[in-house]
Formats: sequence, structure tokens, C-alpha cells
Amino acid sequence: MSRLTKKSPSLCMDLPLNNADVCNKLHLIRELLRSCYGPTARLKQVHNNIGGQVVTTSSSSVLLPAISSSQPYINLIKTSILNHVCRYSDCGLFAAILCLSLIEQAKQSGLRENVAIRVNKHLLAVCTSYLQQDDCACKVKLGFCSSHNLITLARSIISSKPTCVLTDTEMLHISKMAVRAFLLTVPCNVPGTVSLGRIVTVGVEGHSVLDSEVFPGLLVDVPEDICLNKVDCISNPLHVVLFSASLAGDLAEVGDGVIEVYQGLDTDSQILDLLLELGAKPVATLHTKIPPSAYGKVRDLNMRQFGSRKMLHLHPVGESVICTMILCHRNETMLNELKVVCQKTEHVLRLTLREPCALLGGGCTETHLSAYVRHKSKNEASETASVLGCSQMEFFLGMEVFCRSLESVARSLEHDGGTSAIDLIHAHHWTFPSDVMKEHLEGFCGCGRVKSCPSYKWTYLKTEYAEFSPAPLFGDASEQPTVLDSFTAKLGALQVAVETANLALDVRYVIQDVN
Repeated sequence: MSRLTKKSPSLCMDLPLNNADVCNKLHLIRELLRSCYGPTARLKQVHNNIGGQVVTTSSSSVLLPAISSSQPYINLIKTSILNHVCRYSDCGLFAAILCLSLIEQAKQSGLRENVAIRVNKHLLAVCTSYLQQDDCACKVKLGFCSSHNLITLARSIISSKPTCVLTDTEMLHISKMAVRAFLLTVPCNVPGTVSLGRIVTVGVEGHSVLDSEVFPGLLVDVPEDICLNKVDCISNPLHVVLFSASLAGDLAEVGDGVIEVYQGLDTDSQILDLLLELGAKPVATLHTKIPPSAYGKVRDLNMRQFGSRKMLHLHPVGESVICTMILCHRNETMLNELKVVCQKTEHVLRLTLREPCALLGGGCTETHLSAYVRHKSKNEASETASVLGCSQMEFFLGMEVFCRSLESVARSLEHDGGTSAIDLIHAHHWTFPSDVMKEHLEGFCGCGRVKSCPSYKWTYLKTEYAEFSPAPLFGDASEQPTVLDSFTAKLGALQVAVETANLALDVRYVIQDVN
């Protein structure tokens, strides 16, 4: 068949970072994401211009997919960050802001792209090596004998999403719930390979957040006309087979409507495949005995009411690694965001099983790393520059781009006209109102671990300061941190941000098929 219109030639753009339109869009996205970062972030309402639901969020997992661009160069960066979010569920905004800052500041510095890439790789290795050391001063070990730090980690994630609109009391309640639900999914005293359980989340709109609860076992919706009194099954557990979908192939939600299928489609095999995905075993005949492994055991049944929802609570026999989290909130938007945040929190808590530690939050890890990199780079500048094949001046310029980009992430936490500073002893991050002099700064740093002292000196983050070796915290100088970040997620985000920035700096041509 002949084409109705002539095929258009592909568009080719060389050196995309020399294109003013691309640079302006990158800057706009960076400012947009910066404004969504942290507990005092500004919310964003996203709406498709051809219609659809309005989404209110400050979460990267919701915001980034909603940002559409016709520029493949921008979509490359966005896709890379989204891949990180899908894998770790956290630190997406950190990765995006750092990546875009590295690109923008490298461009503004006039540093050659190939030199910037080599310096970035080297400094990433310095940061990674330091963060993985046992004596790293911005790392906190998590012990499962106490839930304090786990609750702090959970609360830090939940508080960073202001769309949830939670009071301090509600935030603490949800944080404790999230940790309890997580611990219920971790089996105890199980020999061999350990499999984590599952958290089933059920949303109830129109009720107070403090009505939210966690229940061991499973809660399922039941029809309103079913009346079931409490049944005592302790002495003789019930054998139960539970399905969440029709096994007959009919779909209750479409009523008496007609379902169209492709010609030649074998619906029986499709249903069988779905059964196999559930772990269910097909029954050959009605006379075949169903094996015991196909059943679950329930020791108790009772009804629970949550607003207009009537639910059947299935209590497991013995220890269960399945629990149900009932999340309540005042309206749909807040409830949807709370569901997303709780799912992210569950994922981050699971990451602590692999690496039982966390990083200081509130921008303190970023400023501490920046000071550490400056100090180490100055002491090894001559040797490092020779290895990287650049001059010492170029190395220092690249180092400054890297450190300022880290500091720009910390500065992104301030949205109310305040000022960001770094103390010249421990290199932690501090914020204070613009009408307060840094010499009179009182209170705690961003992570809550360092308390201000008259002997401390501070400097503004956007100004130059003499390099120094950040001192570790000992004894009375150290408090319990009030803000923590996921170690695994943040380390992964740091690597993704630098590697994506290097990839973007290395792009010479963008070829786009417009047909």
C-alpha cells in the first residue's frame, strides 16, 4: 500500500546542551522538582490538557510520569530517574535534583565535558567508598532490638510528603503503624530460606487518620447482607481457600454486558494460566482429592466495620506474615497520597534488612559529603589530576561543580525564604530565618543530631569556605537523629544521579524520528 503522505526526515540535534531551549527546559524541571523537595515542599497539581483527573502530589513517582516532553534528551534523564524510583521507592527527587544540578553547573563552569565526566566518576567513587566505611560520620546503624530508629526512618519518609496533610500526632501514629506492619511481615525462627510476607492496604475515606489500624491476618470485603457472628475455631482450625477473582471467567463489574475476545482465543487456557499464577492447582475431576497444600488455615473469624465498609477478618493459625493495614483519611486526594507513601515506607524498611543502617537526613549527609570531598581532594589534587589526565585547575573546577551540586540539594529543603548554612566543625546543614544572623544561630541541625554551641562557626552554603576535615560526633555533642534517610536508596540515588549526568554530558547527537 502506498503512503498517503511523504515520510518526513528525522530531526538531528548536535550538542543538545548548546541548545537554549533544552537548557531552559532542564532548568525549569530542576526548579519544579526543587520546590517539591522536603517536608515544607510546595504541592503540584497535575492535569492533562485534554481532560482527566487532577492529581495533587509532591512525590517523584507520581510527578515525573506526569511531566511529558517532546525532547528525547529530557526523556532520557527522566526515564533513568524513574527506573531508580521503581527499584528503591525513595530518593527520586534527590537523584533528579542532583543530576540536573551537575549538568547545569558543569555547563555554566565552562569545564570540558570529558573532564567533568572523569572528575564526577572519581568523586562518586570517593563518596561511595566513604559511605561504606564503618566509621563514616554520616551513617547510623539500625538495630532491630529497638524500633526507635526504624520509626524515625519511617517518619522521615512520611513527613517528606506534605500532600498527606498530617499533624504531628497523626504522623507518629502512621509511622508506628508502618513499622509494626513491616515487622509483622518478617518471619521469626524460620529455618532455611526466609520469605517476607505481605502487607495488604485498604483505604477508608472520610475518617480520621487516627482511626487507621494494622491487623495480623487478612481482612476481605463481604456483602452487606451477610451476618456472621464470631466463630471460635481455636480447637479445630478451618480450612479455607480464598480467591479474589471469579474462577468461572465472568466479571461481576461489567454486569450483563458483552465481552469481545479475539478470534481463536482459548479462554479456558487463559483461566488456567491465571489459576496457576495464584499457586492454585487445577482439579481434573470432581472425584479427585484436593491436596492439603491448596488450603490455608484460619483459627478465628469475626466481622469488622470501618465506615461504610464491612469486612471479614481471617485470623491465621500461629504466626502470620500477612497483615492488613487499614488507612483512613479525610478525603480521596490525601488518602491516595498516604497509600503511596506507606507503600514506599514499606519498601524502604525492607531495604534495611539487606543493609541495616541509615544516613543522616535534613541535608546533613550532603553538606558533610561536600566538606569531606573538598578536604580529600585538596590533599590529593596533584596525584588525582595526573591520573585523570587534566590540570589541577580543571580538577578543582570539577570538584567545585560536584560539591556545589551536593549543597544545592541541601538548599532545596528550604522553601520559606530562610537561609542555609554549614557549620565548620561537623559540616552539618543548618537553616534559619533570613532576619537571623548566623552568629546567633540556636537549635539543632537538619538531622537533629548536632546542637548549636557558642564556639561553633557557620558559613552560608553558597559562599566559599576554607576546606576542613569534618569532625565525628562523640559523647555529649551527639544527639539522637530526628531525620534519617534510607542508606541503600540514597547510595543508589547518588550513583544514578552522577551516572545519568555523565551520560547526558556525553551526548553529542540526538536523532528523532518524527513520523
